[in-house]
Amino acid sequence: MDETSDGQAAQDFLATVRRGEHCSGTVTKVTRDGDVVVALDGFPGRPLGVVGPLDVSWTRFARTNREVEVGQRVTAEVIAVDREAGRVRMSMAATENPQLWAFLKGLRYGEIVSGVIASIESFGVFVRLDEGPGHPAFPGVGFISYAALSWHRFDAASDIVQVGQRVSCEFLRFDTSNGEARLSLKAMQPDPFQVFADTAREGQVLCGRVTKLVPFGVFVEVADGVEGLVHLREPTEAPVETPEEVVRVGEELSVVVLEVDRGQRRLTLARQQVLPDIR
Repeated sequence: MDETSDGQAAQDFLATVRRGEHCSGTVTKVTRDGDVVVALDGFPGRPLGVVGPLDVSWTRFARTNREVEVGQRVTAEVIAVDREAGRVRMSMAATENPQLWAFLKGLRYGEIVSGVIASIESFGVFVRLDEGPGHPAFPGVGFISYAALSWHRFDAASDIVQVGQRVSCEFLRFDTSNGEARLSLKAMQPDPFQVFADTAREGQVLCGRVTKLVPFGVFVEVADGVEGLVHLREPTEAPVETPEEVVRVGEELSVVVLEVDRGQRRLTLARQQVLPDIR
């Protein structure tokens, strides 16, 4: 078969493959990056199936190349058909854990799920969900990143939750590479920035506490869970090189609202004393 005929045959075969179906085949290669290349049953022309290194298994992330061998028969679920690249992206983890995969696929964005905090790690918090099967490798199927824990600044996750605590969270997405339900705990509470923005106006004078110094300015908390940036050029009328020259963390400042950006959740402030009277 010449190259043109082979290409057309591959496209014809790809047109019959559907996302969500199971395909079987034989492993022809395991790349240095961990991709598993598969010759799919029904198309002997050339290997069209590819299983990414994080789609091989949810229990053997660091040993992909040792776990799958050339010549091995595999069955995987189709997660994408890329006709332009001539590839079928597949997940062996889906067929290794069919009940968990089906449960996670059935969750919808914004759905509320409940469970118990199973573990607090340096990279996030695992939640053991009330419904669905357990995870083959992790303490819980639910996972909350630090950014999704709270609207408020905190030093440690234990300031927000404790192991054994019951929580209800909003479902964000199915992380197919880890077999996790990515969750948001803070979504269960009103966004304090939006509440603040309902009444804030440009030119409004507020009193706030300096919470953080950065090279380009200082952050000032003007309401519970609401911080704004005073740019480096604003803290004083005289030029300064660093914020530490004029303010300290914990210091109270009188500031003026310059801009409230709801979409970006961004509040721009200036120190009151350096502005002309705009009230």
